[in-house]
Amino acid sequence: MTNENPLILASQSPRRKRLLQQLRIPFKAIPSHIPEEGMVGDPQGLAVQLASEKALSIRDKAEAHWILGADTIVEINGDVRGKPKDEADAAAMLGRLSGQRHRVVTGFSLVNPMGILAHSEVVVTEVQVKQLTPQEIQAYIRTGEPFGKAGSYAIQGIGAFMVEAISGSYTNVVGLPLCAVVRALVATGALKQFPL
Repeated sequence: MTNENPLILASQSPRRKRLLQQLRIPFKAIPSHIPEEGMVGDPQGLAVQLASEKALSIRDKAEAHWILGADTIVEINGDVRGKPKDEADAAAMLGRLSGQRHRVVTGFSLVNPMGILAHSEVVVTEVQVKQLTPQEIQAYIRTGEPFGKAGSYAIQGIGAFMVEAISGSYTNVVGLPLCAVVRALVATGALKQFPL
């Protein structure tokens, strides 16, 4: 992986872009357009399935490149949550997370330069949210930060105020489990070594 032959990130997520930039991995983002609405089923299986579909969906636009697809969902007591549709949905999600422990599940997949799925993995992080008041929920929604984020919060932003504890990968909660991704990039030969 070089500047001339970068990794292709099948995402438009600014958080995933920032995480890859943090590691100085050369990449180019090409958004995939896989619908995420109506998610039902096993959270881990669903996250990996969506990640694979995202990576495979852009392979015609990324010939001869490694492609990384990822999808993050939040699961609380068997209920799968993606990104909020509107303010009411964000308020309902945050109310559900309030005072509870939930799981952030990120599936990621690597497609090799021949367009073949080479690796898929899922990483789970447990997050404990403090008891939120209705006023805190409404004030947080007014910041606009909950939108476009699985579970309606950003641990790396203002939403950090509500996170009491995490067990597992912090970057997984942000949107991409970097330790697991780098390990997979090296194991598949996409990266010869790391750090670059």
